[in-house]
Amino acid sequence: MVSLDEAVIARLETRGERFEILVDPDLALEVKQGKDVDFEKLLAVDTIFKDARRGDKASLEHALKLLQVNSFEEAVRKIIRKGEIQLTTEQRRKMQEQRRRQIVNYIARHAINPQTGTPHPPQRIEKALEEARVNIDIHKSAEEQIPAIIKALRPLLPIKFEERRFAVKIPANYAAKAYPVVIKFGKPEKEEWLKDGSWAFVMKLPAGAVDELFRELNALTKGDFETRML
Repeated sequence: MVSLDEAVIARLETRGERFEILVDPDLALEVKQGKDVDFEKLLAVDTIFKDARRGDKASLEHALKLLQVNSFEEAVRKIIRKGEIQLTTEQRRKMQEQRRRQIVNYIARHAINPQTGTPHPPQRIEKALEEARVNIDIHKSAEEQIPAIIKALRPLLPIKFEERRFAVKIPANYAAKAYPVVIKFGKPEKEEWLKDGSWAFVMKLPAGAVDELFRELNALTKGDFETRML
């Protein structure tokens, strides 16, 4: 368990009532991001409070009813994920950096420059975010913030979201090693193992991801693979 001195308060207000728990700040941040953690290390005490500072405990039965969950662990997750965590300054900085990287990577992978038909380099996206003075919300996912961010970036950066459908054929001597590389980008729409041992497949991906996949396949096969846009 995290010590009381190191714990912070996670708080959720619902239906006119407040529920608080004492949590490890780093592990709570992971729960906030949808990760699973060790509950014994997460909590300072196995208690839901009305007011943690005063030690005013809430009835577990009443808390479960208002939070609309069936167990203490579900209640803890909901309080953290839906509520607020009293993060330290350093944690806020780290979360801000992480969310910023997620947004930059999302745009680089899903969007292209319509003037050139190629993805924007991450450095260019970073610069545009700074110039547009985009405010990144650490409590919202990257995907939730993309529409507003794209609207702010468009006066500075030509952006178009586009998907591409393509076919690839990989020779037998590289096919087995190429399979896990391809699958991490997504599941092919169609695939076939040919008589000569080569692997052929059809996929649809965001434009930026297509270039990224082709770079990885090029490095793996030393350029020995075939592609065709559909």
